[in-house]
Amino acid sequence: MEEKMTVQVSRFTTQTLRISSWREGCEVGHAYLYIMTNDLHDAPFGLVEDVFVEDQYRNQGVGHELMIKLMSLSKQAGVYKLIATSRDDGTRQSVHDWYERLGFKKYGVEFRIDIK
Repeated sequence: MEEKMTVQVSRFTTQTLRISSWREGCEVGHAYLYIMTNDLHDAPFGLVEDVFVEDQYRNQGVGHELMIKLMSLSKQAGVYKLIATSRDDGTRQSVHDWYERLGFKKYGVEFRIDIK
Protein backbone atom coordinates (compact mmCIF):
# COMPACT_ATOMS: atom_id res chain seq x y z
CA MET A 1 0.00 0.00 0.00
CA GLU A 2 1.44 3.35 -1.06
CA GLU A 3 1.74 6.01 1.63
CA LYS A 4 0.01 9.32 0.88
CA MET A 5 2.43 12.22 0.51
CA THR A 6 1.84 15.36 2.54
CA VAL A 7 3.29 18.80 2.04
CA GLN A 8 4.08 21.04 4.98
CA VAL A 9 4.75 24.78 4.90
CA SER A 10 7.21 26.37 7.35
CA ARG A 11 7.62 30.13 7.61
CA PHE A 12 10.95 31.85 8.13
CA THR A 13 11.61 35.50 8.78
CA THR A 14 13.40 37.44 6.06
CA GLN A 15 15.05 40.74 6.85
CA THR A 16 14.75 43.36 4.10
CA LEU A 17 17.09 46.35 4.01
CA ARG A 18 16.84 49.24 1.55
CA ILE A 19 20.15 51.04 1.14
CA SER A 20 20.05 54.46 -0.50
CA SER A 21 22.54 57.10 -1.58
CA TRP A 22 21.73 60.79 -1.39
CA ARG A 23 23.26 63.89 -2.95
CA GLU A 24 22.10 67.43 -2.11
CA GLY A 25 18.89 66.19 -0.49
CA CYS A 26 17.90 63.88 -3.37
CA GLU A 27 18.06 60.12 -3.55
CA VAL A 28 20.35 59.21 -6.44
CA GLY A 29 20.53 55.45 -6.02
CA HIS A 30 19.29 52.49 -4.02
CA ALA A 31 19.59 48.75 -3.60
CA TYR A 32 17.78 46.06 -1.63
CA LEU A 33 19.36 43.41 0.56
CA TYR A 34 17.28 40.43 1.61
CA ILE A 35 18.77 38.35 4.42
CA MET A 36 17.28 34.85 4.47
CA THR A 37 17.73 31.56 6.27
CA ASN A 38 17.08 27.96 5.30
CA ASP A 39 17.51 24.53 6.88
CA LEU A 40 20.59 23.58 4.87
CA HIS A 41 23.00 26.11 6.42
CA ASP A 42 23.65 27.43 9.89
CA ALA A 43 24.22 30.97 8.60
CA PRO A 44 21.86 33.13 6.53
CA PHE A 45 22.49 34.18 2.94
CA GLY A 46 21.95 37.53 1.27
CA LEU A 47 20.21 38.41 -1.98
CA VAL A 48 20.92 41.71 -3.73
CA GLU A 49 18.04 43.13 -5.77
CA ASP A 50 17.17 46.23 -7.73
CA VAL A 51 20.49 48.07 -7.66
CA PHE A 52 19.60 51.37 -9.32
CA VAL A 53 21.45 54.65 -9.91
CA GLU A 54 19.88 57.69 -11.60
CA ASP A 55 21.30 58.24 -15.10
CA GLN A 56 23.07 61.51 -14.31
CA TYR A 57 24.89 59.91 -11.35
CA ARG A 58 26.13 56.76 -13.08
CA ASN A 59 29.89 56.15 -13.32
CA GLN A 60 30.46 58.41 -10.30
CA GLY A 61 30.86 55.71 -7.66
CA VAL A 62 27.28 55.72 -6.38
CA GLY A 63 26.67 52.05 -7.19
CA HIS A 64 30.05 51.14 -5.71
CA GLU A 65 29.17 53.06 -2.53
CA LEU A 66 25.84 51.21 -2.28
CA MET A 67 27.43 47.80 -2.79
CA ILE A 68 30.24 48.42 -0.28
CA LYS A 69 27.63 49.35 2.34
CA LEU A 70 25.50 46.35 1.36
CA MET A 71 28.48 43.98 1.65
CA SER A 72 29.39 45.47 5.03
CA LEU A 73 25.83 44.95 6.30
CA SER A 74 25.94 41.38 4.98
CA LYS A 75 29.14 40.70 6.87
CA GLN A 76 27.65 42.17 10.06
CA ALA A 77 24.61 39.90 9.63
CA GLY A 78 26.87 36.85 9.33
CA VAL A 79 25.76 35.81 5.84
CA TYR A 80 27.79 33.00 4.29
CA LYS A 81 27.13 34.04 0.69
CA LEU A 82 25.78 37.03 -1.17
CA ILE A 83 23.89 36.51 -4.43
CA ALA A 84 23.39 39.19 -7.08
CA THR A 85 21.52 38.53 -10.30
CA SER A 86 21.53 40.37 -13.61
CA ARG A 87 19.89 39.75 -16.95
CA ASP A 88 22.03 37.82 -19.42
CA ASP A 89 20.46 39.19 -22.59
CA GLY A 90 23.64 40.61 -24.11
CA THR A 91 22.95 44.19 -22.99
CA ARG A 92 24.39 44.03 -19.46
CA GLN A 93 28.05 43.09 -19.93
CA SER A 94 29.26 46.30 -18.26
CA VAL A 95 27.09 45.49 -15.22
CA HIS A 96 28.44 41.92 -15.13
CA ASP A 97 32.01 43.26 -15.31
CA TRP A 98 31.21 45.67 -12.47
CA TYR A 99 29.96 42.84 -10.24
CA GLU A 100 33.14 40.90 -10.97
CA ARG A 101 35.28 43.92 -10.05
CA LEU A 102 33.42 43.97 -6.73
CA GLY A 103 34.47 40.36 -6.13
CA PHE A 104 31.39 38.47 -7.34
CA LYS A 105 31.91 35.42 -9.55
CA LYS A 106 29.65 33.99 -12.23
CA TYR A 107 28.02 30.98 -10.64
CA GLY A 108 25.22 28.75 -11.79
CA VAL A 109 22.19 29.50 -13.91
CA GLU A 110 19.12 31.42 -12.88
CA PHE A 111 15.63 30.23 -13.82
CA ARG A 112 12.59 32.45 -13.57
CA ILE A 113 8.86 32.31 -14.07
CA ASP A 114 6.78 35.49 -13.96
CA ILE A 115 3.68 35.03 -11.80
CA LYS A 116 1.10 37.75 -12.14
